[in-house]
This record gives sequence, structure tokens and C-alpha cells, in this order.
Amino acid sequence: MESHKGKILVVDDEPGIRRILETRLSMIGYDVITARDGKEALSAFRQQTPDLIVLDVMMPKLDGFGVCQELRKESDVLIIMLTALADVADRITGLKLGADDYMAKPFSPKELEARIARLMGRRFYKTSINAIPNSGIIHAGNLKIDTTKRQVHKNAQRIRLTGVEFSLLELLVNHAGKVFSRLEILQQLWGYVSEHHIDTRMVDVHISRLRTKVEDDPNNPEFIITARGSGYFFPRIVESEQE
Repeated sequence: MESHKGKILVVDDEPGIRRILETRLSMIGYDVITARDGKEALSAFRQQTPDLIVLDVMMPKLDGFGVCQELRKESDVLIIMLTALADVADRITGLKLGADDYMAKPFSPKELEARIARLMGRRFYKTSINAIPNSGIIHAGNLKIDTTKRQVHKNAQRIRLTGVEFSLLELLVNHAGKVFSRLEILQQLWGYVSEHHIDTRMVDVHISRLRTKVEDDPNNPEFIITARGSGYFFPRIVESEQE
């Protein structure tokens, strides 16, 4: 068994899925706890404070959407939602509520393990292509971005970003003026390349969520700009400082 990598909460009403994931994830070094419905999931989260949650959508008592919505009121914990294969609307709904990633059922446990590893790695995210050197604090307009603590303040008030939202902002800010296509963002942040509409749509949903948090007027953004037909970019000049 590998060394401890973090704590994962697996939430699914199917005993077989819970058992398989608990066994596999434990074998590769994660501490794993499980829950069989939404209410049990919230209780387990508050007692155990996991680093990541694998969250099924269709569950008794409280479904995955309800759990995700409640969690985002109090935490930026990483969330991977498990959704029905053909139900694209479920996936988009989960992302809009704050999920970081999704997988369609039936899914490959090995692929889920890879997704978990990539998301957990985002906690120590560093862009891989010609980033502007900075250490500590980045200022952009009324935003103060602390790349060490992975925190953002707007008008001196801290705003809560999920891990993926922070990594997305950091990517764009560190490359101010560069346009990133949806495929490039997907590869940089989630670690895979896909031209499927639902996968590239995931980028749009996270961009939208980020705008609602950092922009004064999300409908007329000044930080996260759309390059029509190309992708997204951050146009503002940023300043770095040591702290």
C-alpha cells in the first residue's frame, strides 16, 4: 500500500460501487470513508473533513445536487460527481452548483483514480507554460490574489473560490493577454484533451462561476474576457509583490 495521499469521501447508494472504490482507493494510499445517501454524506463530511468527495447524483433522502449545493455554502472541498451516461443536463447542473469534475456512469475505476489524482494535484497547481514569475501576491484592479495561500480578496473582502476556480484564475492571470482555447484550459486544469461538447462546456460553466465571484458585473466582465470564437483571456496588467 502506498503512503497516505489524503482523505476521500465516497457517496453512493450502491453498496458494490462503495465497496469497489473503497478497496481500490485505499490500496493506492487514500484514507476512504463512505456514505450511502445525501444526509449521511453531509454528516460524514462535517465530522471527517475529507479532501475530495466522489458524489453520486441519484440517491435517497437528499440527491447529489442537494449535497453539492449545501457543501458549497460552507466549503471549497473538491467534488467529482457521478452522473447518468446519457443525461448531459445532469452534468451541467452539477457543474453549475459547484462540482469540480464529473464522470458518467458506468465509469472506469482507473479513470476515476486518475481524475482524483489530477484534482488533488491542483491544490499545489503551477502552470506549466511560460508563466509570469511571481511570488506571493498579485494585484489586478480590485483583486488581490495570494498564490501561496490560494486565496482571493475583492475590495479587501475574501471571496470563496473552489480549487478549480482558483487554478483557472491563476492560469489566466499568470498569462495576462494570452487567449486560451477551451481545449487548452481543459488540458491545463483537468489533464485531458477532449473535443466532446460536454467536456468543453465544462470550461464555460467554470468561467461563468468564476465571473460571478470576481466581476462587478458578470455580464460585462473586465477580468475574464471572451475572445469570440477562440477562448478566454485576462487582459489586465498585473503587479506582483513579495510578502
